[in-house]
Formats: sequence, structure tokens, C-alpha cells
Amino acid sequence: MKISKIKFKNNSADYAILIGSGAIKLLKKQIYTICPNTKKIAIIFDRKIPLKLKNKIKNQLANYKLYIYQFEVSEKLKSFKNVYRLNEDLLKKNFNRNDTIIAVGGGVIGDFTGFVASILKRGINFINLPSTLLSQVDASVGGKTGINSREGKNLIGTFYQPKLVLSDTDFLKSLPEREIICGFAEILKHSLIFDKKFFFWIEKNIKKIIIDKDPSAINFAISKSCKIKISFVIDDEKEKGKRAILNFGHTFAHGIEATTNFSNKINHGEAVLVGMFLATKISKLKKLCSSSTLNKIENLYKKNNLPSSLKKYSLNNKINKITGYMRQDKKNTDSKISLILLKNIGKTTKPGTIKMSTKKINSLIRKVI
Repeated sequence: MKISKIKFKNNSADYAILIGSGAIKLLKKQIYTICPNTKKIAIIFDRKIPLKLKNKIKNQLANYKLYIYQFEVSEKLKSFKNVYRLNEDLLKKNFNRNDTIIAVGGGVIGDFTGFVASILKRGINFINLPSTLLSQVDASVGGKTGINSREGKNLIGTFYQPKLVLSDTDFLKSLPEREIICGFAEILKHSLIFDKKFFFWIEKNIKKIIIDKDPSAINFAISKSCKIKISFVIDDEKEKGKRAILNFGHTFAHGIEATTNFSNKINHGEAVLVGMFLATKISKLKKLCSSSTLNKIENLYKKNNLPSSLKKYSLNNKINKITGYMRQDKKNTDSKISLILLKNIGKTTKPGTIKMSTKKINSLIRKVI
């Protein structure tokens, strides 16, 4: 299958996102071109990456001095303690700004490794090889890095663009359906906030993505999602304006994840799906969107058994705790919570125009669950 190429270029970064089956084969040539002075490479693996794929990556880099790190992956990896340990080890190995760190895994590995790369000697080469659908359609694009605080998710971090993103869709073949749904949440989000035609395409092709893992459908969905995300990020890299629209459903989701202590009880994509559904129902309650808009989205959820309910995760009695974490969201600039709500499929409210107290959001959530 042909490798798709998408360019990210603004005043601070210029890199390619390469998407398709076998994209790993391009790694050696790409590093030689974009990081010609690299001598040492640290590869940060999710331990669960299949051995066959790990070996393919290592074989591509046989001419470099390789250092391999493997981690059990959960949100708990994203801590100062783990960042400090990896930084210290790389410094002992005399990594310099010409050398390269490669992340091979999902969003957690990408966030963690990107943060390490951004602060090691104030920034060394960073390449991302996202291995999950979630990271290929969202987390690997845009330059956000981060670790977690006891006060919430990704509250400590940097904006640091990679030198390259290689999204090899062969990684997705081994993923269970739950992980595909996790990534599908971001695909759906991109359609809801920006592209009505993409939403209609999703309605027709959702089973090809989630059930069949159809290569053509998945490649299209990844490419489309990356292009939509780039359109928000390219002129607002540091989230001071329209990039905040990408947080549709996420303010709720981060509150939900923190309430469950980032456990496997609900993954990020499932929390986003629930968050977007809550946001849409509140949008209807606030008369921002029509019944027709809500019904179209609700039908997609019901037909495909997508997560939509707090009750399913035994969270309907923890609303106060969820909104307490929502108040800590980094997009908030005062005591109120900023929300992105839906006006129509493909169009949201503008960032900063919808702000509510925790008490008000508690009341609205109780009305729509």
C-alpha cells in the first residue's frame, strides 16, 4: 500500500507525517536525512510492542549506537520520577543535541518520551512511531508533551514538535477492538468539530474501521484526522485560540479519567466518547444545537454500541469529583470551567465563550445522564 505523506510546517517546525503499511522501512533513510549528525539513538518501547516489529525497528538502526528502554505502560509512567531516571541515564551515556530519542508506543509513551526529549539539554531530536490508532490519529500530532500531577492529567508539560512521525498501520493489526474504539473516539471528534462530510463517511464506514480493520478505511481515517488536527494546530501551536476546539469532550474525559485514578476501568478514548456525548446533550439543553443534531450523534452511538454513559462505569454518583478535576483543566483561566460545546455537526462554540461554575456543570450533568 502507498505511504501517505502529510506535511506540518509553521514558523517553529517543519516535519513529515508518513502513514501506511510498512512505514517503518523508511526510518533509516529518514534519520539519515533529517538527523544527519546523530550517532546515538535511544528507543523507548512500550513493552507490549510485538517482538517482530521491535526487531524491524532495531534492524533499521543497526549502524547507530542503540540504547533500548522498555516500559510497562499506564498513565502512572508519566511522572517526574520516571522522567528524572531516564534523563539521568541518557546524560550518563553522553547524549547530546545531535542524538535522537524515538518513542515507539501509544500516547502515553509519546507524551513521556517527548517531554524527556524537550528538556534533555533543552531539546534533542525526537521521532515518534505511534503504535495505537489513538496515537496515530491524534496524540502524535501537534507537539504536546506531558506528565501527570496528583491534581490531574497532563498538567505538567511542554510544546515540542518531533522531527518525524512514522505511523505504520501494521502496528494496528494486533490491537484488540477496545483499543481500536479508543482511537476511533478521536476520529469521530475530528468530524464533529470540523467536517460534516467526514461524519457521514464515518456513518457508512465505522464497521470497516472498528470490526474489519480495513486498511484502506483506516488509512483514510488517519490521514483525514491528521489533516484536521494540523489545521487547528499550525497557526495556534500553543493553544491560545482555536486549537482549544480540539478539547471537545476532553474536559469531561480528563475529569472522568482522574476520578478513576487513570485505571483500566475506562481508557482515554472511552472517556472521550462519554465526554463528547455529555457535551452534545448539554449543548442541546443549552439550545446551542438542534434535536436533529443530537439524534444523528445518538443514533451513531447506539447502532455501534459506543460508550456514552457514566452509569456504565459506576460514575453517576461521582459527578462532584469529576467536575472538581475539570476545574483543574489547564485551559481554565479563572474559577470557572471552559467548555467547547456543539452548534452543529462540524461546528462548535468558540473557545472562551462558554464558561460555567462547577455547581452549574454538576446540575447540567445530572439533567442529561
